[in-house]
Amino acid sequence: MWFIKVLKEGYGMLRKRRIIMAKMGLDSHDNALRIVSKWLADGGYEVIYAGVYNSAERVLRMTIEESADALGLSFLGGEHLHYVQKLIGLLREKGLEKVKIFVGGIIPPDDVAVMKEIGVDAVFTPGAKRAEILSTIDKCMGISEEPNES
Repeated sequence: MWFIKVLKEGYGMLRKRRIIMAKMGLDSHDNALRIVSKWLADGGYEVIYAGVYNSAERVLRMTIEESADALGLSFLGGEHLHYVQKLIGLLREKGLEKVKIFVGGIIPPDDVAVMKEIGVDAVFTPGAKRAEILSTIDKCMGISEEPNES
């Protein structure tokens, strides 16, 4: 019956990390979001693609319904601070501070520091490479690149 113990106690370690990928607001340019979603899926994540035109409330609802471990948000139109602050506030109200938040897109350098101060785990700007994105997200999610020798 050891396998029942493994299933009960080790389930969280067996389940793929779930990340919701979304665009918020009225921006519909989602090519980069689709590409990064594919990279994450290839990297072992379970990707839930929320698409475009999402509100903070919809992303919060999806986070709860999907038991998401992380959110990947893309912005091109300058509305990133507004939506991210609102979403982080909603996540905190629901006790979901453990959900990691990653933001990509056209983010001015001064706003990168502000976003990290309010709780964003990583910000990716144009030119970020696949390996950089995956290794940064893996590190934030607690996934080690080193094999476990235990």
